[in-house]
Amino acid sequence: MTSRTTFWTRLLQHPLGGVILFYLLFAGIALLTRVALLIHSWSSVTLTPLKLAGTFLCGLGFDLVTALYAAIPLVLYLALIPRRWMAHRLNFFLLAAVFFLATYLLLFGAVAEWFFWDEFGARFNFIAVDYLVYTTEVIANIRESYPMPLILGALFAGSAAVFIMFWKWGGLRDWIQHAAALPSPWRVRWTAAAALLALPALFTAGLSNRLVPEFGNTYNQELAKNGLYSFAAEFRNNELRYDHFYDQLGHAQAFNHARQLLTTPNTQFLSTNVADLTRLITHDGAAKRWNVMQITVESLSAKYLGVFGNQEKLTPNLDALARDGMLFTKFYATGNRTVRGMEALTLAVPPTPGQSIVKRPNNENLFTLGSVFRARGYDTKFIYGGYGYFDNMNYYFGHNGYDVVDRAKVPKENISFANAWGACDEDAFQWAIKEADASYAQGKPFHHFIMTTSNHRPFTYPAGKIDLPSKTSGRRGGVKYTDYAIGELIKQARTKPWFTNTLFVIVADHCAGSAGKSELPVREYEIPLLLYNPHLVPAQRVEKLCSQIDVAPTILGLMNWTYQSRFYGKDVRLMPPSEERALIANYQKLGLLQRDRLEILKPVRQQSSYAWDARSGELTSQPTDKNLWADAVAYYQTASHAFRHRLMGAMDAN
Repeated sequence: MTSRTTFWTRLLQHPLGGVILFYLLFAGIALLTRVALLIHSWSSVTLTPLKLAGTFLCGLGFDLVTALYAAIPLVLYLALIPRRWMAHRLNFFLLAAVFFLATYLLLFGAVAEWFFWDEFGARFNFIAVDYLVYTTEVIANIRESYPMPLILGALFAGSAAVFIMFWKWGGLRDWIQHAAALPSPWRVRWTAAAALLALPALFTAGLSNRLVPEFGNTYNQELAKNGLYSFAAEFRNNELRYDHFYDQLGHAQAFNHARQLLTTPNTQFLSTNVADLTRLITHDGAAKRWNVMQITVESLSAKYLGVFGNQEKLTPNLDALARDGMLFTKFYATGNRTVRGMEALTLAVPPTPGQSIVKRPNNENLFTLGSVFRARGYDTKFIYGGYGYFDNMNYYFGHNGYDVVDRAKVPKENISFANAWGACDEDAFQWAIKEADASYAQGKPFHHFIMTTSNHRPFTYPAGKIDLPSKTSGRRGGVKYTDYAIGELIKQARTKPWFTNTLFVIVADHCAGSAGKSELPVREYEIPLLLYNPHLVPAQRVEKLCSQIDVAPTILGLMNWTYQSRFYGKDVRLMPPSEERALIANYQKLGLLQRDRLEILKPVRQQSSYAWDARSGELTSQPTDKNLWADAVAYYQTASHAFRHRLMGAMDAN
């Protein structure tokens, strides 16, 4: 018997020796998960030996620390159970069952990570935390999207195979059958347990996802993390305080700089309090009382539209509307979630770090586009095909200037087709038509914020509508069906007496995906914005760099309204080239895109600066542009301060 065999045998004879087996099981599955995700994104990962080695070494550190935490229940159990129970046959079966269940859960987590990575190009993050909260919709979506009996059966078989390997050749059987039956004084067990319980705190002190090296490629950075650790970290840090984690200017300096950025020839600030950005936006001539029907399309990247170069003919209706309407060709989403799009389109504010304002506490009675319309006598509706409690949408819209119409509030006979996420887009548009008819009958103008659902996994929709089959066509089918439904909405609206006075705003909430090699892949934030009604706006292409925070001010500018504003956005039509910019972000990285430069603010008080090639989409690292950095800090610092200190409140009619 070799010294190695002797050491391993002695280790497995210790009452807590099985904990080491658990560490090996956890680390092994975590390693296989990382290898699988690497293969999945092989063409996108930086494969140089040094960076690949760094990715896996960093990942091993996260895996081991996460294993230390995951093993705590087992450590406590083995340390505290009475000696006679240690030798009991039921304890043998219990320990075997625990290891099999742990194997199954770890493999289940690995498969879940695979699908999450496929969708988002990242380890578990805020999105995964959100999904845990909304289990009804998410589980239904998973069941409709994937062959779950086959997947769960394969997981059971895989778990059995891994368990048998550990049982026969990994020493698990020897430990359960022999070590548990050996004399085990409390002192021996408690000493070992104390050491094992102290290890997580010892190693975690210097471990944080924010400290993971960037490796020059976000895929490598994400691979270096551990999914379960990331999930726990995101659950714990649901909000990032800007003043704790990001670069800052002095308070007065930041707000004075923001005032400079927001100043236009037709604005006048109304307060001497530097932190109050309320200003009067003036337009000459009579204000127009158009109806505004905004169609916010789920996950519609610009790259799917023919007018942006797509050759698959997925959007014939949108392409036709774009030719006759006002198309914005350099338009960007502020974030990569629906709630981020809603935040920007209603509040017109930069995306503050952490969770969207739509989901935060104390988000009532804010200055929104809906509150502006409602103050002037408009019927304002939030119309959503799904259940609006998801992502706190009903609460947010219901407390910020909108009445809510969702799946729960319409008769069942008004739902012709639905999946996990809600009624099909045609149904939601029919609800909007009925609401518009009712407002018109009462002699009231209306503003609708319609949120679609069909362009979302599982990509199912009514049969016979388009030439792509439901579900199996994936995203292509979802895009084409939504395009069809929008075409039908416009066709029906043309028959209504309110059509000639209604501005149709068609905009995406975010792109179909936001993963990329760079920190903020600019191309993955490019979305369409289209304003349509030949009776109201001329056909033209607006080739100015802008983002979702500019939609509300542009609509009100087109309508020639004079109003008090707390928006950060501007009327795009009036922006000179020197003021063109787009704010794009994810939950932690806050970007400002201006001409051919991108400045990114990051925790903890870090920043990156890039040259951006609009044609290729490539970002090249550059020295920090101090002016662009100051602009970015002013936008994000003041917006975070304004929300936290209740400076975004709604105002009376003006």
